Amino acid sequence: MRPKIVRHSGTVRFVHWTVALSTVMLIFTGFGQMPMYKRYGIAKLPGLGWSGDFHITLYLHYLAGMVLASALVYHLVFHGLRREFGLLPRRGDLKGSYLFIKAIFGLGPEPPADKFLPEQRLAYAFIGGNLVLVGITGLIKVLKNLPGIDFPAGFLLWVTNLHTLSAILLVLGIGAHLAAFAFRANRPLLESMFTGKVRLDYVRHRHPLWYRRLFADPASGAGGARTPGGEASWTDRCL
Repeated sequence: MRPKIVRHSGTVRFVHWTVALSTVMLIFTGFGQMPMYKRYGIAKLPGLGWSGDFHITLYLHYLAGMVLASALVYHLVFHGLRREFGLLPRRGDLKGSYLFIKAIFGLGPEPPADKFLPEQRLAYAFIGGNLVLVGITGLIKVLKNLPGIDFPAGFLLWVTNLHTLSAILLVLGIGAHLAAFAFRANRPLLESMFTGKVRLDYVRHRHPLWYRRLFADPASGAGGARTPGGEASWTDRCL
């Protein structure tokens, strides 16, 4: 068995999948508010009869929104306090993403990567930004339904349009994020979102900057000892 190292902790994976599943539910129930599931027969599919009920989809939309907001706040606080900012975009990420995409199609070598690829950092900012925007505009849309709270009609129109636009951009961003795993070079990263681990030889080959940091100084907390079974169990301090 080839040795592996820890790439994502259990906490990181739990938050990731909480955000992912609540976002999927938000998108699905959001489209159900239009309404469209009865019109196109989706509500007739086995197990989806509830999707044609406006009130059910509305309540589920609110519930998914609360779960998503809680997960996002926890994510920001958790990594902010630990000063783990490895997923934030860096200067040169656009060029780096271009070079990585070229390399995937065999049009050049990949530049040395850190724990996260340049396109992952850009995707994080794009998807995260739209999640925040859809959350803020969604909150305003909820507040307008409460007694005693009134917003100007023009303001609500802008909020509704931004909510819809950010939701569409979010769908496109998630689609592009998932499409990246169609390439074999990226698939070990998908596996790590389930197991938390990635092969050591993959890290050495594709993430040399992270690899060097992991083994630079074992006493500093960036590295660690192997388990009795020979599997590397390092957890680095960079998100």
